[in-house]
Amino acid sequence: MQAQGERVSLSIGKILERLARCSLSLGGRCRGWLGVNHQIANTPTSPCCPVCWWPLGRSMKRKALFTCPFNGDCRITKDNRRHCQACRLKRCIDIGMMKEFILTDEEVQRKREMILKRKEEEALKDSLRPKLSEEQQRIITTLLEAHHKTYDDTYSDFSQFRPPVRNSEDEGNRPLRSILTPSFSGNSSSSCSDHCTSSPDTMEPTSFSNQDLNEEDSDDPSVTLDLSQLSMLPHLADLVSYSIQKVIGFAKMIPGFRDLTPEDQIVLLKSSAIEVIMLRSNQSFTLDDMSWTCGSPDYKYQVSDVTRAGHSLELIEPLIKFQVGLKKLNLHEEEHVLLMAICIVSPDRPGVQDAALVEAIQDRLSNTLQTYIRCRHPPPGSHLLYAKMIQKLADLRSLNEEHSKQYRCLSFQPESSMKLTPLLFEVFGNEIS
Repeated sequence: MQAQGERVSLSIGKILERLARCSLSLGGRCRGWLGVNHQIANTPTSPCCPVCWWPLGRSMKRKALFTCPFNGDCRITKDNRRHCQACRLKRCIDIGMMKEFILTDEEVQRKREMILKRKEEEALKDSLRPKLSEEQQRIITTLLEAHHKTYDDTYSDFSQFRPPVRNSEDEGNRPLRSILTPSFSGNSSSSCSDHCTSSPDTMEPTSFSNQDLNEEDSDDPSVTLDLSQLSMLPHLADLVSYSIQKVIGFAKMIPGFRDLTPEDQIVLLKSSAIEVIMLRSNQSFTLDDMSWTCGSPDYKYQVSDVTRAGHSLELIEPLIKFQVGLKKLNLHEEEHVLLMAICIVSPDRPGVQDAALVEAIQDRLSNTLQTYIRCRHPPPGSHLLYAKMIQKLADLRSLNEEHSKQYRCLSFQPESSMKLTPLLFEVFGNEIS
């Protein structure tokens, strides 16, 4: 081994020197004297063209002695190169072939064994690497088809909604804060409910128009709606209703969903609809300006548009944070649709009757997602990716709860509730009835 190492280290300079000389004399190619163009094999084991290396290399390994029957200055050509092996070998060595790198039979055998061992290790590694089963591949294919059928990335249907109205006169000067003031807090939900359930006849009309939206502090703990600012509510109500219909279509194609009872299907859809809409909206969310771009400029939604639909920053701020975090995960489309399906089929939703069956369906989806991440999502993006995705589902629960609170307050005001759609009342019936 030491002799071999010395031979390699000793020959490094030689190989560079001879290859350089060969390149200068032959233009980097073994040509002319053979009448053919062969690339010089610039490797430590064969710095010569293969046409000469193999026959002469075998002869040199057998320590064969070549003698020239003439004066040792034969002119080697393509036609007569086999007539004088001595001059042919001399010419090859002169232009760069290095006999020091000819492997012995033992070295050749060791090299073959190393190659074979490497192939066996790679085969073993491939066999141990998790692979998607046929069933898991079918699940992914089905969910992708379901998503493509129920999500129009051209947003052509948006023109059928009530048009967006952005008519705030002081939009440029007014800070982006809630039109529900003061902000929702943990102790304000009960006062919100009490205030919203009071009769409209007993409420002073000026309480809606004279509220100072720029006032940071308020002595009144109740929540007041400035209905004049709800210009985007009709359009976004239509958008959410449309999105709910698409979520229902997607859910029906989830493998195993139709095996559930109609009652459980309804419970799962009602409780998860807004969460899936938030997940899907990430496809149109852009990090550059923190907006949702859905085709034409009319359907580019800023934070201010959401406030004009009656939502406060208690929903908008965590929603933006959620969208940014989800976008930065750089999910594959397969991972995205699996996450939506897992979100819908959750056994811990209130009112689920056959939780065991729902959990079995969700487990199958979760296992598929984990296997896909290990098989198809390269590092470093795959590091803790599954755990991060499950955390996003927990974040959606909090967003869903805040969304329900704010819809409840909107629904109790006749001026705003008439802008909602029947489907919204049906889906969010438990929250806004």
